[in-house]
Amino acid sequence: MRNILPLRSALLLVLIASVAVARGHDVNVRSVYVHGRQNERVEQVYVTPDAATLLRFEQPCVAAGTKMLGWEGRFEPVACAGKNVLIAPLQHFEPQDRFILVVLLADGTEVPFTLLGATRKAGEWPDQQVNVFIQPDTREALQAQLEESRARERLLEDAAWRRYQENTADHALAKLVVSGDIKQTSLVERERWVLKGRSARIVARVYGGKQKAAVLFTVTNRDSSKPWSLAEARLRTMRPGEDQRPPFLFGEERTFALRADRDEIAPGETGAIAVVVDRNAFETESGLVKTLALELYRQDGLLDAHVILDRRLLRE
Repeated sequence: MRNILPLRSALLLVLIASVAVARGHDVNVRSVYVHGRQNERVEQVYVTPDAATLLRFEQPCVAAGTKMLGWEGRFEPVACAGKNVLIAPLQHFEPQDRFILVVLLADGTEVPFTLLGATRKAGEWPDQQVNVFIQPDTREALQAQLEESRARERLLEDAAWRRYQENTADHALAKLVVSGDIKQTSLVERERWVLKGRSARIVARVYGGKQKAAVLFTVTNRDSSKPWSLAEARLRTMRPGEDQRPPFLFGEERTFALRADRDEIAPGETGAIAVVVDRNAFETESGLVKTLALELYRQDGLLDAHVILDRRLLRE
């Protein structure tokens, strides 16, 4: 017989909420290189009403010659100030929507752009700043290319390090949990909670085991057009008496293992995310903590679910 805790038990408090708590994002800045006046390629810029997009040039733009077709009611008027052009959409766009922007520079060069609605796919994230270089061999352009090369190298190193770190027993256990093979583990389900939000229906199953705790999130995407994906998961210690409502900003970050059965969940489909927490996560330099807060942030930076885990979930 399974050891299921009563609803009011103090052993486990699970709270799931769809709340508008944004997490911090790095500013999405990139560079494009336009090779002279006869450039045949029209650069694509991905925009969103959630943030303005700034185009930065090496020379001033001319407001009278900078224009966009069909912008009325969909964008704020394009602003041209000094070497900058500001683009501010008023609404989200369908994948097939395209808008042509032509920027006139002080030397008479016209630079065309295609504006598209941003998605969460790789390469289609919202552009917050695009640095535009007309000649690829200027000092500024070469410096930008060098910095981008170094940034790509750091990303590759970080990705390799993450893959190395994820080759652990806890990650193997998380893989079993996310695939539904709970019977192959020593974990026992302690509680289950259901949230029905605007964008997703989330079922959280919480498990306890020998020196381990785990949470399986089953996410059904209720949005009719946008995919759901996990941007970040966080695990923090909680202080005695701390408010158990998010966000949790002051606790110490702890390590955990995470596995997902897919990168993103298409509209109407269901996916799973598993998190495994070791007993060591409850140990700090100042001693053992009683509770940990686990948070899931979706692709737009909002907190979609959080779970409070009690140390007594762990069996010796």
